[in-house]
Amino acid sequence: MSSPKTLLLVSAILLSTVVGCATTPGNVPLRPDGSPGPEECSEKALETMRILRMRVGDAADVELDANQIDARPIVLFDGPVESYLDGSLGNLEAGTRLYGRIWTGGHQVVVRYYEARPVDGDTVKICAVARLGKGQLRKRPDSKPGTAVLDYSGASAFVVDAFR
Repeated sequence: MSSPKTLLLVSAILLSTVVGCATTPGNVPLRPDGSPGPEECSEKALETMRILRMRVGDAADVELDANQIDARPIVLFDGPVESYLDGSLGNLEAGTRLYGRIWTGGHQVVVRYYEARPVDGDTVKICAVARLGKGQLRKRPDSKPGTAVLDYSGASAFVVDAFR
């Protein structure tokens, strides 16, 4: 018979596994430099983006980390991230939260968004990436392993139909 402590520990492990999987659908293969490899968007995300009138290439400004809005410099960590949409993206309005994952292993930061939570709505599946022109998502030399120090807190979120 299992003790209450064992059941509680197993429950906590299962819950943390489910929460971790909620942001990133499946294991993403890593390239030799530590950046993520290609990944398909789910059919649910593609369907949702069609309904929300989010077309591939559409973009809006985003604060990369909702906890560091307008900070300079900004420090990002490998793992889950909550970003803040500054403008509208399809039918998603400013203030929508974007949930995704950050990888800092390559020369520049990679941010992939898998979910959006509108200001007054439920969380929905999406596919978008953070980009900033002229290499400005490139990590500063003072970045430590597992982190990325960037000069700016903002970027643009671009709708994609697959992560490449």
